[in-house]
Amino acid sequence: MTDKKTSMTKEDASRIQAAEAKNNNGKVTKDSFAARAQHAADTKNKQHK
Repeated sequence: MTDKKTSMTKEDASRIQAAEAKNNNGKVTKDSFAARAQHAADTKNKQHK
C-alpha cells in the first residue's frame, strides 16, 4: 500500500453505485459506501470550482 491519496471522482462513485445497485435489487441505501463515495466526489467537485 502506498502513502499517496487519490481523490474520489464522479466516475469512481458512479462505478461503485452501479455495482451496489446491481447487487441490491437496484437500490443504493443512504448509509452505504456508495453514498459516501458520491458525497466525497461531490465535495471534491465543489472545492475545485
